[in-house]
Amino acid sequence: MNNSHFNGNPITTALLLAAGKGHRLQPLTDSMPKCLIEINGITILERLIDNLCDNGFKRLVIVVGYLDHCIRRFVNEYGGDLTIEFVTNPLFQTTNNIYSLWLARKKIRESFLLVESDLVFESSQLEGLLNPDRIAISYQQPWMNGTTVTMDSLNRVTAFGMGSNGFVEGTGYKTVNIYSLSNASWRRVVERLGLYISSGKVNEYYEVVFKEMIADGSLSMKGVFFDPEFWYEIDTPTDLVNAERILGETDTRSEVC
Repeated sequence: MNNSHFNGNPITTALLLAAGKGHRLQPLTDSMPKCLIEINGITILERLIDNLCDNGFKRLVIVVGYLDHCIRRFVNEYGGDLTIEFVTNPLFQTTNNIYSLWLARKKIRESFLLVESDLVFESSQLEGLLNPDRIAISYQQPWMNGTTVTMDSLNRVTAFGMGSNGFVEGTGYKTVNIYSLSNASWRRVVERLGLYISSGKVNEYYEVVFKEMIADGSLSMKGVFFDPEFWYEIDTPTDLVNAERILGETDTRSEVC
């Protein structure tokens, strides 16, 4: 399936949600935030910064909370050519990523790429996400769990499936948890996020908002396929081992080049 090309200006701003504690990766995360864990000697955050720079990004906004001083110190030492700004989530211990995303509303006023802090991937796969209103998706693999989407014949997302009950064999694709949003879409998302936050629903995943908005037609996204051999979501120590194995060949090729 081919992704359509966009003739406008490519997205150059990214938003990283990195406020959480990464409980399932303890004891590794007892002394460092998840995004500073190393995969084959390279931290998740360093990989992301390199990938963003490779794709022409100019600005990175990071929502921090748990051990935020570690992330700030790392960025001071390894910021690449990006302009990096921070948003602090003071309630990171009692809220979920829906709250972190909502906190970024005053910093983000343009089209942007939304990415989470437990992902590693090959930089070339970001190309299709430089267009607004896209969602990274992957063919389902045994190790994958969590949110899925269904799409029509034009790769337009028709529904979100939350949790294990959301996957429909033959029609569902796993979300990679990377999204590109146009400024217009972001404004509508912020409005919907505000309804959740004002009603005290701060422990939800932001995907519940995307699911609701796709269902009522107020948000539209097209799928961009990520090769399952070149990305991984790291939630547990086992994921860490698997990610090192999967990315090993990619890292070796990069060194040769």
